[in-house]
Amino acid sequence: MASWRVELPHTTAAVPLARALIRTALADIDPAATGRPDRDTAELLTAELVANAVEHTAGRGPIELVVELFASPGGCQIEVHDAEPARPGQLVCPDPETEIDPWQEHGRGLLLIRALSRDCGHRPTAHGKAVWFTLPAIPAPRPRSER
Repeated sequence: MASWRVELPHTTAAVPLARALIRTALADIDPAATGRPDRDTAELLTAELVANAVEHTAGRGPIELVVELFASPGGCQIEVHDAEPARPGQLVCPDPETEIDPWQEHGRGLLLIRALSRDCGHRPTAHGKAVWFTLPAIPAPRPRSER
């Protein structure tokens, strides 16, 4: 298992920076050795968490991105730490009877996280909270001779 953490600025510049960090970190994983999670999904969900941290928390201190890569069978957990102790919005699916406005620009990030991750949640930390998700490893492609 490998892990790393990096501080990001509490500005919108943190979102593309976090995406680039995730893309680079996951590109270096040998999928045959540890099982790589889907990079596009990891980037999207990380961007959602970081954007939420920037938009919905006071600008006290940096945001911290924590990535933990799991050993066999692989996958990862990604956390975003911020200084706001308040719980994030619901990490559950909304009531199916509730109509969603297709033109609304906000309110879908946590739905995406819940729908696309294997698991997700939040927990208090000594300095605020951490919001996290996990992704499973995607199966390595079989060699042509086995198809």
